[in-house]
Amino acid sequence: MKSSGKVAAITGAARGIGRACAERFLQEGVKVVISDVDGEALAKTASELGRPSELRAVVADVARRAEVDHLVASAAREFGRLDIMVNNAGVARNRDFLEISEQEFDEIIAINLKGAFFGVQAAARQMIAQGDGGVIINMSSVNALLAIPSLATYAMSKGGMKQLTSVAAVALAPHGIRVVAVGPGTILTEMVASAIFSSEDARRSVLSRTPAGRCGEPSEVASVVAFLASEDASYITGQTIYPDGGRLSLNYTVPVNEGA
Repeated sequence: MKSSGKVAAITGAARGIGRACAERFLQEGVKVVISDVDGEALAKTASELGRPSELRAVVADVARRAEVDHLVASAAREFGRLDIMVNNAGVARNRDFLEISEQEFDEIIAINLKGAFFGVQAAARQMIAQGDGGVIINMSSVNALLAIPSLATYAMSKGGMKQLTSVAAVALAPHGIRVVAVGPGTILTEMVASAIFSSEDARRSVLSRTPAGRCGEPSEVASVVAFLASEDASYITGQTIYPDGGRLSLNYTVPVNEGA
C-alpha cells in the first residue's frame, strides 16, 4: 500500500495490461482515471471495477494531443492532482514487411509512440505545476530490442519508446519526476491473440523461445508497474524493466537451411 492516496492516469485501460494496472492500483489505495479510445469497452470496465469514489473513466484517443491533455486535466480536476501516469495504449499489426502501407505505419507510430510522447508531456506539465514530482511509466516491449519482421511497425514504435523514456528521464529529473518503462514479453491479452497467436505454429514458436515455458499474465506486468510507481523504486529512472519470462536472455531463432 505504499502508493496509497496517490492519483494515477492510465491509457489503453479498457482491457489487458491497462485494466490490470488499474485493478492493482485500486487495490493499493490509488485513485485512478482510466482511459481508452473504445468508449463502450471503457464504460464496461469501469462498471466491473466498481469503486465509484476512486475511479473515473475518460474516453481519449492518445494520437490527439488535445485529448491526452484533457485526460490529464480531468485527473487533476476530479482528484486534485496527478502522481502517476501510465502510457499504456498501443496497437500491433502482424504484416509482411514489404506490405506495410504508409497509412498503417503512421497509425501505429501515432498511437504507440506519439501518444506516449503526448502523455509524458501532459503529465510532466501537471506534475511540475504541483511542485512535488511524480512518476511516468511507459509501456514498452521486448520488441524494442528484438527484430521480428512481421511486427516491424510495432517494434519500431517500441524502439522509439525506449529512447523517449531515457530522454524524458534526463529532461525531467530536475523536477523530481522519474520516467521509466516496462517491456513485457508475450502476455496473454487480446492484442497478443489477434496479432501474434495467429496459429498454433505461432503459439509454439513463441513458447519455444520463452524459458519460463508459458506466457505472462497482465497482473504480472501490473505488479512491476506498481513497484516502479512506488517509493521502493525511488532511485530508478530512465530504465526499462523487462518482465519477459527469460525471453531476452534466450534471444530469437531463425529457420536454418540445411542445404545452404
